[in-house]
Amino acid sequence: MALNVTGLVHVNINVSDFERSRRFYEALGFRLFWMVPPTNTAEVAAAVGMPPYEVRGGLMRLEGADPPLVIDLLEWRSPRDDAPPYPHLFHRGIARLAMATRNLVADIETLAALGVEFVGPPARVETGGGRGPKFVCFKDPDGTVLELVEQG
Repeated sequence: MALNVTGLVHVNINVSDFERSRRFYEALGFRLFWMVPPTNTAEVAAAVGMPPYEVRGGLMRLEGADPPLVIDLLEWRSPRDDAPPYPHLFHRGIARLAMATRNLVADIETLAALGVEFVGPPARVETGGGRGPKFVCFKDPDGTVLELVEQG
């Protein structure tokens, strides 16, 4: 028996400083289109397993993405947890957000100019049928791992 899922709505990325992270994701091509209310109803808080909360954040859409790619960028003010996201990529749960690019080399140069921390050097995935995709993994300002993939 299958659910009636029809697509992805958004990916939530928690951050320590909304404005700093907003600028970072804008450099990647995302644009803010809706600010999240700083508080919400007790019903909404309970639905996400939290006590009443205070948050600063917004929904950002990657310009030109088809299908749309939306991130829910949130800085939790209360409650707040300042622990880093994770120490490595082999932890359980969601590990990274992979996005498609048309020019990996140019994007790596742009990221390097922004002072972004790379997880490792770019690599090519061997698919057995010829040239596979190239990719690179890097971190956002809080250490969340992102990936850019260019099809071979």
